[in-house]
Amino acid sequence: MPIILKLATAALFTCLSLAAYGEKLRIVTEPWAPYVYEEHGSMQGLDYETTVIVFQRLGVEVQWQFLPWKRCLAMLDQGQADGALDIFHSHERDALLLYPSEPLSEVEFVLFYANERPHPAQSLEALRGLTVGTSPGYLYGTEFSDSTLFNREAAPSHEANFGKLMLGRIDLLITDRRVGQHVIKTLGLEGKVSQAPTVVSRQQQYLAVRRGAGMDLLVQRFAAELKRFKQEPAYTALSAKYGGIQAITGSGRTVEQQESSAR
Repeated sequence: MPIILKLATAALFTCLSLAAYGEKLRIVTEPWAPYVYEEHGSMQGLDYETTVIVFQRLGVEVQWQFLPWKRCLAMLDQGQADGALDIFHSHERDALLLYPSEPLSEVEFVLFYANERPHPAQSLEALRGLTVGTSPGYLYGTEFSDSTLFNREAAPSHEANFGKLMLGRIDLLITDRRVGQHVIKTLGLEGKVSQAPTVVSRQQQYLAVRRGAGMDLLVQRFAAELKRFKQEPAYTALSAKYGGIQAITGSGRTVEQQESSAR
């Protein structure tokens, strides 16, 4: 049997097995605008809408749930969720999770500081003795995570981190560049917060699922359909809608999208 037919058949059996038990694929994620978030009671975002389209094409129904990221990881560990959206690849998770060969997008972790207390750090060395706000369960790269030069202080949400920054309870915070820009706009902090020039790390984001019967073939089908969708005008339009977030191919090649003036 040709390999393409085998993959299609296996993916079909996976979908049928879920349907037979009246189940949907349970996917958890944390609000991570503009990649995935909820506004006016509706879920949206580049990676969310892309994933919805891909699963629709594969005939897979999905049940979505927003939770703090640490809780998302716990649900995966405990088998209470089938997968997670916008998760970074970690070798420590390979025994539990399967990752498609095609990532959804790429994030750039950068530092933000309050203009009233400027810390335009150009390297991690410049953070010596300072306190940096983080988010529980996030992977910022080994250089940042293993450094003993500065202190790290977690907050329950990105908005909370920016609140602590404005109150002077932390010196800087670390988050994705586009996420930070979105939160600054949402909280009305334009002109009050600036981004430091250094990029701490870059990470590719995936839709990963727990290992199980048929899941390895499902992620292969997901990767193939995702790669195909990225080449379509519909994806270009979707990317422009959310500010031209870069799409990363499986080979690591960046597909540049124009920044939209709408965001």
